[in-house]
Amino acid sequence: MVVRQWMTKTLVTIGKEASIQEALGKMKQASIRHLPVVDREQRMVGWVSDADLRGALIASMLEELTVADVMVRKPLTVGPETSLDEAAALILNKRIGGLPVVEAGRLKGIITVVDILRAFIGILGLLVESSRVDVRIGAGGTTLDQVTRLVREGGWEVISICHLPSASETDTIYSFRLNKCDVEPIVERLRQHQVEVVAAHT
Repeated sequence: MVVRQWMTKTLVTIGKEASIQEALGKMKQASIRHLPVVDREQRMVGWVSDADLRGALIASMLEELTVADVMVRKPLTVGPETSLDEAAALILNKRIGGLPVVEAGRLKGIITVVDILRAFIGILGLLVESSRVDVRIGAGGTTLDQVTRLVREGGWEVISICHLPSASETDTIYSFRLNKCDVEPIVERLRQHQVEVVAAHT
């Protein structure tokens, strides 16, 4: 998955000559926390957050401050073809709320924490009716491929498979999210093949 597939493409932008109050007004109206700063050709020249603006609000009442006075002039950016994993890692490690998406100097979109959360929730199938079965796989035992085959050969459709944290250094817990179904027959089938089921939810 790449940023282009999940980024926000309908953009609210601002010019660097705009006042602090104007920028805050745009953010409030659009319910956003970041504004790309662009020139007339939609080339990105900066990036400003609500925290930047609010920090300068009192000073702007005493003198004519503009967005140019508080914007970040060389913000971190990603490209449309940057992997979603890489964008997510940047946002997490830098503790920021979003990143401008830039190609050839021009602003193409914004990828935010909400966009990334929406992507991963979609991948995991959390917003559709589904069932879940968690299994423990130990070293030298049944493999993940074998468990997946047991589930699919039983006629159940797998939406996603997630690796869950485990206190054991030798065992791994995997969570199978399936199309909505009665999980009891799956649990029985897995146990017949010596697969340990640690949780099951219809």
